[in-house]
Amino acid sequence: QVQLVESGGGLVQAGGSLRLSCAVSGMSGIQLRMSALNWYRQVPTKERELVAGFTSRDDVYYPASVQGRFIISRDVNKKTVDLQMNDLKPEDTAVYYCNVAPTYEDQTYWGQGTQVTVSS
Repeated sequence: QVQLVESGGGLVQAGGSLRLSCAVSGMSGIQLRMSALNWYRQVPTKERELVAGFTSRDDVYYPASVQGRFIISRDVNKKTVDLQMNDLKPEDTAVYYCNVAPTYEDQTYWGQGTQVTVSS
């Protein structure tokens, strides 16, 4: 079965950087290319928010809140999806989730989440 495992979260001071990584198993590189690959974040009492994503057509999306600070990357051979986060702010504090949404099936997959805490 498909599994997503995030790593790289932690505590960092404002202005610092963290790199999150998501390892995908149970999918081939070709299937990964046929999927939207996303990073979301969530804080208590709020809905999960998309912070970076690749569409299956290789378009990249960032909301204004992270534009210019976050960079999503992928390696379909290693089957990883990374999120480089720079110039972190206290409002970036959240649990970050990796998400894979294949275009060839009506199913979406989530990792277990990794906590990112930014101190002021």
